[in-house]
Amino acid sequence: MKKTTLVSALPVLVCGLLLGGCGLADVGAAAATEGASAADQVKKGKDAQAKVEKQIEEAQQAAADARAQAEAQSE
Repeated sequence: MKKTTLVSALPVLVCGLLLGGCGLADVGAAAATEGASAADQVKKGKDAQAKVEKQIEEAQQAAADARAQAEAQSE
């Protein structure tokens, strides 16, 4: 009777492990996808920050040039 119970429980155990493994694979794939997405967002954020900093520098340079030109005309 004990052998029958073990033989009956073995397929159930194998199915449970297989289904559990599939779930873990899905979780791992989702985590990898989210990680790649987060990395992409960080890269886009850094690119946007660099663009804004460049625009600020250009605006400051334009303002400095305008002041220099105004001072030159006032003399």
